[in-house]
Amino acid sequence: MLSIALAIGFALFLWWFATGLILFLDGLPKRTFRWSMLVASAILVLALAGLWLTRDTTTVAGAYLAFTFAILIWGWNEMAFLMGIITGPRKTESPPGVTGWTRTRHAIAAIIYHEIAIVLSGAAVYLATMGGDNRIGILTFAVLWAMRLSTKLNLHLGVPNHAAEFLPDHLRYLQSWFTTRAINPLFPISITVSTLVLAYVAMIVADPLASDFEVAGYGLVAALLALAILEHWFLVLPIPVIKMWSWGLSSRSPRLLRSARLAASRASLSARHAIPSLWRRS
Repeated sequence: MLSIALAIGFALFLWWFATGLILFLDGLPKRTFRWSMLVASAILVLALAGLWLTRDTTTVAGAYLAFTFAILIWGWNEMAFLMGIITGPRKTESPPGVTGWTRTRHAIAAIIYHEIAIVLSGAAVYLATMGGDNRIGILTFAVLWAMRLSTKLNLHLGVPNHAAEFLPDHLRYLQSWFTTRAINPLFPISITVSTLVLAYVAMIVADPLASDFEVAGYGLVAALLALAILEHWFLVLPIPVIKMWSWGLSSRSPRLLRSARLAASRASLSARHAIPSLWRRS
């Protein structure tokens, strides 16, 4: 039980701290972005090398290292996106009145380079761990990839909370492809499938025959997946998520911070009105 608790605590801290750090760096003046990405790129190379070196390390330390390396690689993609370095060819708001597949096509054009970067990063993680017994790195990246893609699709199809307060000023145009509604058909599918996968991974962790490596590694993956599911619920529940990372947003100008808090307040109010509608529809 102690090893499981440690895995949950480590995943929770890394998720919270990494998110806040990226938000903090993204809130600094744009002249700092070059240096932030330079350091992040060096860490990216080291993390890929670390995955390769630990691909056959089936110890508790090997599980934690592989998990951390995958998070660092994912962090590079998040930084590149939020700093506006790797987004897409379309950098303007959705034209008024555009609906259906045309609107979706425009939304894809706004983030397609970022999606390609994630695919390439995933391929690099796969190659670094290919043939090894330590699969925690690739599993961690796969969870992040699948759940982030689900989040993007749900934001586009419609949820009460958009978490738009976390978007930097130079990416505000992305809000025009978010849809506000009580729920969309994909959301319950996302929650159900991810919860079933979580249950399966939890069974591996709880297996009395599981090795210390499996308990630690799959415990980390399970904790990360549980956090990703929680993030999905943040999209529909009136929870002031912004308070969890107020320190990360402290680097933004007071004007942008006030705007973020106002957006969070509106999102919370929207969710309070949307949830009764959700139950009525169900």
